Amino acid sequence: MKKILAFFFFSLLFVACKPKVLDADIAKINGYWEIQKVELPQGGEKEYKVNETIDFFEVKDKKGFRQKVMPQLDGTYLTNNIKETFTITNKDNVFYVNYTTNFGKWREEILELKDSVLVLKNKENLEYHYKRQIPFSIK
Repeated sequence: MKKILAFFFFSLLFVACKPKVLDADIAKINGYWEIQKVELPQGGEKEYKVNETIDFFEVKDKKGFRQKVMPQLDGTYLTNNIKETFTITNKDNVFYVNYTTNFGKWREEILELKDSVLVLKNKENLEYHYKRQIPFSIK
């Protein structure tokens, strides 16, 4: 019985400590994000040590786009100008990024959004962990 109560207590503590995304946090998604790892539903993960491309997000009034860009040594970014447009919605205090392209529609849940951390989860339960990309230049 004590084990069951301990399990229940720790489960409740874990759920209560989950960072909550607030409406005021949505603007933090703006900028350059570099993927760190993908957590797989079975418990494994894939780490990304070096990234040739990073994601640029721009959102205003819960509408925006995501674009792949390639950082250059001079501090600029190259892009192919392909943009994935999206809207951000809130359903039962859970925020979603709803993408639309010529090739399809999908959505990702925003699990965490802070100044330097972004975690998105798709319908396959893959969790994408991003860190804010720090610009660099050798100029």
